[in-house]
Amino acid sequence: MSETAREIEALLFAASGPLTVEDLVKRLPEGADIEGGLAELSGLYEGRGVVLANVAGGWRFQTAEDLAWLMTEERDEPRRLSKAAQETLAIIAYHQPVTRAEIEAVRGVQASRGTLDVLLELGLVKMRGRRRTPGRPVTFGTTDAFLEHYGLASLADLPGMAEMKAAGLLSLDLPPDFAMPDPNALGADEDPLDADAPEFHVDFLGEDEPAH
Repeated sequence: MSETAREIEALLFAASGPLTVEDLVKRLPEGADIEGGLAELSGLYEGRGVVLANVAGGWRFQTAEDLAWLMTEERDEPRRLSKAAQETLAIIAYHQPVTRAEIEAVRGVQASRGTLDVLLELGLVKMRGRRRTPGRPVTFGTTDAFLEHYGLASLADLPGMAEMKAAGLLSLDLPPDFAMPDPNALGADEDPLDADAPEFHVDFLGEDEPAH
């Protein structure tokens, strides 16, 4: 194994989250062949119990997917998302930037204060900016934590678009030139959030959705 690959291996094992190539450049000696080191590690760990994975634009070691069942008893039980939260998260992921009113239009019910607060609290979604429309509604998008949680390198890797459409969670009238949005970039019809923008749950959420 090359020295660069050894150094990258050490950094990734010690890191608390994925490291981007830029992160590695800052830590490794000048001129280090980072791409080559990553390729070497990827080949070295292929087929092993721990594999090298590209998620949220960065690199990390993680348990091989076919061995995930071994970890079930040792892992803490994750906080389960309600059906409403899963639907809302799917809508935001596929439609971002999206406003609360647009979320409600797709789901057909009023957006729950608790549902959106949970997604914000978990760091899976964020307030992006303000739509250039009357009322200046806040727009929402996903975060890097969303990509990391679902093991996605980018939004382009989102699975199941056809299934989402069939479930009514993704508009069926998408334009022919539809492309996955950049969750970190403001859209053409968005302005940055004001520095003194009011708290989300005070100004932009209505009453909890009624029980069905």
